[in-house]
Amino acid sequence: MSTLAIRERTLEQGAPAQGLSLARGLAAWRAELDAPIAAFFSSCVHCGLCAQACPFYVETGDPRYTPIYKLEPLRRLWESEFTLLGRIKSWLRLNQPVTDALLAEWEELLYDSCTMCGRCSMVCPVGNDIAYMIRKMREGMVQSGHAPEGLIAASSRAIRTGSPMGLQWKTLEVQIRHVESSTGLQVPIDREGAEYLVLLSSMEVINFPEYLEAITRIFAHASISWTLSTQCFEATNAGVQIGSKDIARTLVERVVAAAEQLKVSKVISPECGHAYTAIRWEGPNLIGRSYPFKVFHIIEVLDELRASGRLRLEGKETDRLSMHDPCNLARKSGVIEQQRNLIELIAEQFVDFEEHGRYQWCCGAGGGVSSNERAEALRLQAFKRKKAQIEAVAPARMVTMCATCRTQLEEGIETYNLNIPVVGLTELIAEHLVDKEPA
Repeated sequence: MSTLAIRERTLEQGAPAQGLSLARGLAAWRAELDAPIAAFFSSCVHCGLCAQACPFYVETGDPRYTPIYKLEPLRRLWESEFTLLGRIKSWLRLNQPVTDALLAEWEELLYDSCTMCGRCSMVCPVGNDIAYMIRKMREGMVQSGHAPEGLIAASSRAIRTGSPMGLQWKTLEVQIRHVESSTGLQVPIDREGAEYLVLLSSMEVINFPEYLEAITRIFAHASISWTLSTQCFEATNAGVQIGSKDIARTLVERVVAAAEQLKVSKVISPECGHAYTAIRWEGPNLIGRSYPFKVFHIIEVLDELRASGRLRLEGKETDRLSMHDPCNLARKSGVIEQQRNLIELIAEQFVDFEEHGRYQWCCGAGGGVSSNERAEALRLQAFKRKKAQIEAVAPARMVTMCATCRTQLEEGIETYNLNIPVVGLTELIAEHLVDKEPA
């Protein structure tokens, strides 16, 4: 039985999780304690700069939200079992043991107050990748039974149905029919030999159906050969969010199987930051082999169409626009100039935040935080850092290219009464397409 199934059964039966899981969680940490983590713990100078880079710390002032502090249980295990000083402390019984109660206390710090956005890693003076360590630490938290119920449920739905929100093909099929009726264009399905396999996120299907219509129009406009797959349409990887390589691997394998079956040469991740990093960067390592196809974010594809002259646009937005860079896209993947190239085509007034691109402040919703109902109040408090950025440039509208970020921006803007609409960049580009070839 999988760890997720055991955890679900434990929750349903109301039995204490500690009896079945602490040893397994510690074993998972031992397996994850690699040379980089050992080097990071050894080189930390306790300067506190990582705290100043974290919106959860900055907006609460709570020292528990200092990024390096969130790793304390893992550090204790490393010190006690992998360092000479730790072994001496253990022999003298001076060490602080890692207990189930400690992991229960730390669950909030690992899942409620961290999006794994990586901003803390960017500012560390000795180059410690704290986000990498958090990702590793979550592996042990899942194995020990200490993960939020919202993420457990999302992961379970993803395994059972292919979607963390439980969506099935019939739901997407209704949207496809609507897009075809609205545009007069065909949405290709299971088209073998197409150039691109297009993935979607459940959040786009439910909250932002205009995304599918936008790419349908853009690809028809640029004569792009593409397809959806009935075998796998979901890009979201709940395994990466909860911290389970087993679940993450299963979800990546589904995408790879669909792409190989349809013999596509490229796979497009949608406007979803973590889905992109999961399939592009983590995916090959998870499945233990390279892909027979290339992976692109939709913004990379659109910018390539721009550069090759295949995007024919007209008119410009006249209101003042600003942009939020998704952390996984900009900071972790280096996709920064592409979205600015695109927005320059259709905006008369664009103003960047002072801190953007690699140093963009996280919106506060990634890394599974938005799927964790318990974290809602803290998530919106962390959003105040983004609120300050928005107020500093006073845009009429915000643009982004991640469904999770867009949802958080909309909710945060509503919570703090900013009255600023949010739009996806793909959809904005589609609104400016020239319908016909020039005479």
